[in-house]
Amino acid sequence: MAPPANRRSGFSRRAQYSTFFSYAAGVIGAVVGAGLIVVSIVSPEAFSGLRSAATDVTEPAGQITATGRSYGKETVAELAGFFTSGKEHARLERELAEAKTQLVEAKATKAENQRLKRLLALKQDEPDAVAFAHLTRSSSASTRRFATIDAGRSAGLAKGMPVRSATGLVGRVLKVGEFSALVLLITDTESLVPVRRARDGVPAFAQGNGDGTIRVRLINLGINPLKKGDVMVSSGSGGLYRPGTPMAIVTEILRDGAIARVLSNPSDTDFVMVEKVWAPEAPPPPDGPEAGSD
Repeated sequence: MAPPANRRSGFSRRAQYSTFFSYAAGVIGAVVGAGLIVVSIVSPEAFSGLRSAATDVTEPAGQITATGRSYGKETVAELAGFFTSGKEHARLERELAEAKTQLVEAKATKAENQRLKRLLALKQDEPDAVAFAHLTRSSSASTRRFATIDAGRSAGLAKGMPVRSATGLVGRVLKVGEFSALVLLITDTESLVPVRRARDGVPAFAQGNGDGTIRVRLINLGINPLKKGDVMVSSGSGGLYRPGTPMAIVTEILRDGAIARVLSNPSDTDFVMVEKVWAPEAPPPPDGPEAGSD
C-alpha cells in the first residue's frame, strides 16, 4: 500500500525541531538578558560578588600577560640600546671633551682675573712705586737665586731698588739694562734682610739658603721666642727695604733662629712692583742754644 501523501520525512521533522529550539533559545536569552539589565539598573550591587569572582579567576592570566608585556619592553629596550650604544658612547665622549675644554678655559680666565686683581691692588696701595713689570723668569736649579723683569733703565729703575709682589718681598734690583733688570731674590745666599716678627717686633736677620727658603737669625741670643707660623716682615733697619713688608712664615725652629718659607714664591709670581729705596727719616735736631754760645 502506498504511504499517505501528507506524511513528513524524519529529516524534515529534525529540521523543524532544530528551528524551534533555536527560536526558543533566542527568546529565552533575550528574556534573561532583559532581566539582568533590569536587575543591574535597579540593584547595581547585586552582581558585585560575581564580578569579584570573575576578576579573581582572570587575575593569573592578567599577571602572565603583564609580565610578558614587561619582558617584551625590556627586550626591545636592550636590543635598541645594543644598536645605539656606539652612537651614544661617541656622543658622551664628545660632550666630555667639550666640558673639559670649557673647564680649562674657565680656569685660565680665573687665573688671569686673579693676576689682574693683584696688579690692580699693587697700583692702588703703593704710592712709592717706580714701575710695574712682569717677572719673566727665575732660577730654581742652582744655589744662586735670580729673577728677570721686563722693566729697566727706561722705566726709571736703578740698582738696589726693592722688588715686591702683592704677597710679599721678592728681592732687590742687582743689575739694570735699558729694558730689563736682574733681581737678586731674598732666597739667594748673598741676600741679607733685616726683619722682625710682625706681632711683637722681635729683631732678626733673614738670609737666603739657596733652596727656596730663608734662615732667620736672631740678634738677641738666649731663649728662642720664635714659633711655627710666625710671620716675619722687613724691619727697615739700615734703610733700603721699607719696614712692614711681608717676607716669610716660620716653618722650623732652630737653636738660634728658624727656617721660614717665603710668602712671594717667584715661580707663582707674575706681576711685581719696583719701589723707591727707602731711607729712614733723620731725627730732628735737639732743642737748645747753638754750640759755642755763652
